[in-house]
Formats: sequence, structure tokens, C-alpha cells
Amino acid sequence: MANKCLLLLLDGLGDRSHPELGGQTPLQAARTPNLDRIARLGANGLFHAELQGQAFPSEKAHFALFGYSQEEFPGRGLLEALGYGLEPGPGDVAILAHLATVSERQGCLFLEREAPEAPQEQDLEQLLGALPPSDGNGTAAWFHPTRDHFGILLLRGEVSPCIMDSNPMRDGVFVPEVLPWEGLSAEEAPLARNTALALKRYLVRVYAALKDHPVNARRIREGLAPLNAMITQRPGAYTTPAPFAERFGLKGACVASGAVYQGLASFLGLKAVGVRDGNDPAADLAERMETAFRLLPDHDFIHVHTKAPDTAAHGKDPQRKKEVIQALDRGLKDFGPERILQENILLAVTSDHSTPSSGPLVHSGEPVPLTLLSNGTRRDGIPRFEETGCAMGCLGLIRGREFMYTVLNMLDRAKLTGVMDTPLDQPFWPGKRTPFRLT
Repeated sequence: MANKCLLLLLDGLGDRSHPELGGQTPLQAARTPNLDRIARLGANGLFHAELQGQAFPSEKAHFALFGYSQEEFPGRGLLEALGYGLEPGPGDVAILAHLATVSERQGCLFLEREAPEAPQEQDLEQLLGALPPSDGNGTAAWFHPTRDHFGILLLRGEVSPCIMDSNPMRDGVFVPEVLPWEGLSAEEAPLARNTALALKRYLVRVYAALKDHPVNARRIREGLAPLNAMITQRPGAYTTPAPFAERFGLKGACVASGAVYQGLASFLGLKAVGVRDGNDPAADLAERMETAFRLLPDHDFIHVHTKAPDTAAHGKDPQRKKEVIQALDRGLKDFGPERILQENILLAVTSDHSTPSSGPLVHSGEPVPLTLLSNGTRRDGIPRFEETGCAMGCLGLIRGREFMYTVLNMLDRAKLTGVMDTPLDQPFWPGKRTPFRLT
């Protein structure tokens, strides 16, 4: 059996059927000879991060793929903060935040443009310079810009991440009130109430500082949407799950672009290898795969990620997504089954979630195709790597944390359930045992 695992993650690969593709998904319509050869020689199935029909974001789906429960998830805000090199304190809350365009209606804020045109650098400096300091009521707030008018808002004090988003993620609706979650514990509820009130006070002060700012007045004269408010989403704070190597006995690495994946690797103790997205998805993926092969001698589990299918799907263009998938397949021409089997690797090819390339949803809840290929995997004869074909494969539907248990099994590292060779009941075998002493 294989002794190393290479996980190729094609972000947002799953989709729905589209009339302009003859009733096929972009993956079904794409010409993918390299992915199809992997599927024909491997074991096929479907993956979903939790329950079928649930629409998962990338960060939560990855967290499940890496073998962790949603109760342990720290929140995307925390992961992106780490990915951008920030250092939140143990009790801090990190929230994704950016400037947007609002108007006043019935005494409330109405979101006109969730993603207005980015400002020029000097205009952005003036707008950020106008952001108010903390109000001194026991909760401090700092905005850290990351790209254009997007950034991380850090809150410190008696704070909790258990608050609502103020970003509705669509134009033409009221900005939601910032409220604490319901059903919190007696310990968490007052912290969440305090956080919601403190964040609301800060966002009101941001709006007051920006609504009549000279930069926005000029943008309006020039026919551009003003950047006159801040909206927030996906707060996060540290949790304390066991590092990846301790939980699964595998030394891991992550080859990916994007701050959230860098942050996730940092949070779980994987080696983070940052790469850039170019204009050629095929070349990008080929370079990342070569990087992964160079890492394999010193690592047991390599995560290789590309955002290209997800980005294409968010453009709501099924034809474009099909073309991107075909380009990614070309990037795999030097990493076919022969190389995988010769080097005794377990190759897992899958996605984190489905991203429909038409319709109003950001992500959708359909499972995604999954193929495992190694010298020991069953061969079910599925002819193509695509959603409905893989569904008929021998793996069936693998959910959430089951993926890492499947990886351990295919690496001959699965522990016999009930055996306790270490004080902590870990899923891998052999564990790091303490030698029996005679004295």
C-alpha cells in the first residue's frame, strides 16, 4: 500500500446541469482525459463536508476534509488573520470587514453595493485614515487592510465571535442588525451581547466618518459608488484542537494561494507553501504538483489547492468554468496514474463544495466527485471523473471526517477500533508508545 497521500483539491468543482452545456455540468461537458484515466484506475465516490444539501464555504469544508469537527472550527476571520500574518491574541475576535456603499432608508442602512469599485491608493489612504479609533468603552477595535478596501477587524476586550454578520452578501437589501446568536451558554451570552453592541457602535461611527468624506463626494461626482460604510462577516477566535500531526500521525503541508488556506495550515500545524495565481491555470497547477512531489520525501500528507474552478463559477458563466476545468486537466499531463503508482503514492482528487455557475447561490449543497488512486485501491471501472459517474463508484458517499479515516486506512495506518496503544484514543496506528520499564 501507499505510504504518502497527495490531496488534489479543485475548489468549487461541483456544479449543476446547464442548458447551454446540453444539460450537463461544466465537469461533465469538459474534456478531461487525464482526470478520466485516474478515475478509471481508481476507486470513485462522492464527498460532502457534512449533510447533503448543506452549502459549505471553503474554509469549513477544508476543516472537515482535514479531519476536524465543526465544533472545533475557529472561524474564517481568525484563519484569514493568521494567513495575512496578523497575530490575534488568545481572547481576540477577528472579523472579515470591508468598505461598501450604503444609503439611509427609514432610519436604517440599506446596502446599495456590496462590492463597489476599488479606490485609488491615495483615496484609500484618506478613507482609512478617517476611520475612528476605539470608543474607549472596554472593547478596542482595529482595522487592518489586506487588499484594496478589504481587511480584518480585530476586537479585543470582553468579546465573543458568536455574533451575526452585518454583510448580507447581496445588493439591494437592508444591512442586518448586529445581534448575538441565540441559544448561547450563560457564560457566552453576555460576551456576545457586549460584542454585538460594541461592533454596532463602531460601525455607526465609521458611517458617520465616511458618509460626507471628500473622497466619497468626489466619487459621486465622477459617477462612482461611495465607500461610505463598513460591513462585517465570519468572526472567529482561537479554538484548541490537536495539531494535524498529533491527531493523525502524519506530517502535513499545504501548497496553495489565498490567505485562508495559509491561515488554516498555520492553525493546524501544516507547513504552508504560498504560491501565486497566474493567468494560466494549467501552468499554475503543474507547478504546484511539482512542488508537492518535492515535499513528499519529508511529508506524509500534501494538500495541493487551486481556486480556479470556484472563481470561474462565481462569474456565473458555465462555459468559462468548463474551459478552466479543461485547462486544469492539461496541467496534470505529467502526473498521471503511472507516476502515482510507481512512486507508491495515494492520490486523492476531489473538491470542497459545489459552486453553481448560474443562479443566485454562492455555493450549493450537492456532493462533489472523489477519486482515490494507489497500488491498493479497488478499481471500480468508472469511465470518467464527473459528478454522476463517480456517484456509482465503490466508495459511495464519504462525509466530513470520514475522509481522513479513509486516508489512514489506505496508508495502512488505521488503528483497530478499541485498541489502546496510547493513553489518548487516536485513529492511527502505531501510536507513539511509552516503552515498558522494568523499574
